[in-house]
Amino acid sequence: MAVMTGVDTHCPYCALQCGMKVGCAGEISPRPFPTNRGGLCRKGWTAGELLGHPERLTTPLLHGRPVSWDDALDVAAAGIRRVQATGGPDAIGVFGGGGLTNEKAYQLGKFARVALGTSQIDYNGRFCMSSAAAAGLRAFGLDRGMPFPVTDIGAAQVVLLAGSNIAETMPPLLGPLTNAQLIVLDPRRSATAIRALASGGLHLQPEPGTDLAVALGLLHVVISEGWCDETYVAARTAGFTEIRRAVASWWPERVERVSGVGVAQLRRAAELLGGAHRRGGGVYVLTGRGVEQHATGTATVSAFIDLALALGLPGTPGSGYGCVTGQGNGQGGREHGQLPGYRRIDDPAARAHVSGVWGVDPQTLPGVGRSAYELFDALGTPAGPKALLLFGSNPVVSAPNAGHITERLGALDLLVVADFVLSETAAMADVVLPVTQWAEEEGTMTNLEGRVLRRRQALDPPSGVRSDLDVLHGLAVRLGQPAARFRTDPREVYDELRAASAGGSADYSGITWERLDAGEALHWPCPAAAAGDPPHPGTPRLFTERFAHPDGLARFVPVEHTGPAEPVSPEFPLHGTTGRVLAHYQSGAQTRRVTELAAADPETFVEVHPDTAAAAGLDDGAWTRVVARRGAVLATVRTDESLRTDTVFLPFHFPGDQRANLMTNPALDPISRMPEFKVCAVRLEPVSGNRGYSHDCHSRGERSEP
Repeated sequence: MAVMTGVDTHCPYCALQCGMKVGCAGEISPRPFPTNRGGLCRKGWTAGELLGHPERLTTPLLHGRPVSWDDALDVAAAGIRRVQATGGPDAIGVFGGGGLTNEKAYQLGKFARVALGTSQIDYNGRFCMSSAAAAGLRAFGLDRGMPFPVTDIGAAQVVLLAGSNIAETMPPLLGPLTNAQLIVLDPRRSATAIRALASGGLHLQPEPGTDLAVALGLLHVVISEGWCDETYVAARTAGFTEIRRAVASWWPERVERVSGVGVAQLRRAAELLGGAHRRGGGVYVLTGRGVEQHATGTATVSAFIDLALALGLPGTPGSGYGCVTGQGNGQGGREHGQLPGYRRIDDPAARAHVSGVWGVDPQTLPGVGRSAYELFDALGTPAGPKALLLFGSNPVVSAPNAGHITERLGALDLLVVADFVLSETAAMADVVLPVTQWAEEEGTMTNLEGRVLRRRQALDPPSGVRSDLDVLHGLAVRLGQPAARFRTDPREVYDELRAASAGGSADYSGITWERLDAGEALHWPCPAAAAGDPPHPGTPRLFTERFAHPDGLARFVPVEHTGPAEPVSPEFPLHGTTGRVLAHYQSGAQTRRVTELAAADPETFVEVHPDTAAAAGLDDGAWTRVVARRGAVLATVRTDESLRTDTVFLPFHFPGDQRANLMTNPALDPISRMPEFKVCAVRLEPVSGNRGYSHDCHSRGERSEP
């Protein structure tokens, strides 16, 4: 067997952070690691192609023209000073990506609040895990995507996957599920749903926007048919009486009328979950974006957590509830995005601690700002930011109501984008700053189970490329900050992060690079040990003895189903829903540039039931216009008999007139501020003649019309 050579690091894509080696020429080989067990998906195998890609950015751009780094940073800093001189600190907004390392996410938050003094900062994890995070905080007093190692689910007997198509979004996660019966909740017969049926499990196929009704129905059956773990509920939870009352009216027949999920399926699902737990088997309830990306996302996740609590799963060895975090550092980004250690910006004690580490007066720190969509929606308006700094995100493709957001970006006085390829958003920027990729930098990431990992440099970046930390340092100095306040060495930044996180719920103070490099598996919280004491071992499993609320009890949270924010109508008679495909990741800015992945899915498509296609006058393979109230998407028809006749599905990875997010609804969850990506009302129209599609990037102030 050939010996694997190269630098040990992790995949640049999803939150599994699969282990891999990167060779001196960018070649990829898998390595044994708990989340991938020596395997990789096709995105991981091909990740090296981007390292030497001909479209790699290697020089700063000013209005599309190459310029020096000094000129680019001078223009950016002058623009920031100009808009703040007339509009105040909040005239500048900051937006970060969920793939930034912990060091970058931390430094970006510090830069926004100290160097800029702006409250207008968010990151695109708001579009990913925010509903699950809000629900977890309410129920447990703490949010960590999976409060247990991924390897724990390998012994599970039954796993409920609510709104997660892991067979395509993170295939290595299927490995630990080989022996489990799966219950998949998804309006599509996804690859994961097919796997569930093959395992002797179930596919619950609800009408889009009715996941909450299904969760309430499952909880009703668990309680009414005796599957509730009453001993656990009495000892470890509060609020069960209110929950019992709240779900009393959600009998299975009502759930079937609302969602389309049959009575027998609902009862069978409850029996599988409750029966396995009663026999002492492992049972897990896992949620994903399919149930979270709704205007009722927090309530929906709360209902699934209520179900898990009634079954007695959270904190029980071999069982639990978890959120399948999507983005590479989605967990770490949300831990350090407001204030480090998962502290709140509106907590006086948190402000005092962090400002002490930063060496600033806590009174100078700004307060709570706008959430992601609200920030984008306000850009260029009289009351909103006039400039935006954007690091590692592509909202022209990824934001809901994307046509409108493109217009708002075009209305800015200044748009500065740091990225390593010219994404659709970077193509609109006044200033583009070329930054390092994953294999060219040192740092840490935090995966979906709360384990802190070392990202290691395998290659030197191309000449002319700088790190995001260098960019923030250069801007901060130009804005009058002391040079030492914004360091460029990621190890030094991480050590400052450790100090800033100390005492917070996500305490990293005991997790050092030295311990990580020595191979220790460290999950937060991991506080620094007192002098003379052994190092803290980290916390791979949360809630085994108590939950994070002051009384140690988990909270049942009563919720009610209201349905989608945008119901179907005679004008828009179908539900449109979106998701990912195996070959692509997020907005596709990276994967659409990888030869093998682009060949697998070169353009967008819309999955349609054959009867629905026929009713619209469409044949398989024909081009259609998927029309919503906000815009229209051009796509080829793929008929699929397993799809619901009232539903169409589109992937969201493609640019121009193929952007699925031209149609998505920006209605927001009242708690998490998550937009309703997963359901909107649409109709199908045939496209005659030239389909009029272009991959061209947008110019400033322009949008692609359907």
